[in-house]
Amino acid sequence: MAITKDMTIQEVVENNPETIRVFLEHGLHCIGCAVARFENIEQGAMAHGIDVQALIKDLNEKAGDNGQ
Repeated sequence: MAITKDMTIQEVVENNPETIRVFLEHGLHCIGCAVARFENIEQGAMAHGIDVQALIKDLNEKAGDNGQ
């Protein structure tokens, strides 16, 4: 299943723990934050000035889904 910007950070990390490093490399350090349960990837990325599309691309590559 492809990772999308509408998924919560926690949902992605729980289902794909290998993506933690990608979040950290992009500067999204909200992995253990309580907000990660509710905030989706797009909201988190925008709050931290992160390129959402690049993050999603890298998350999908790490999770083994190229979005197709």
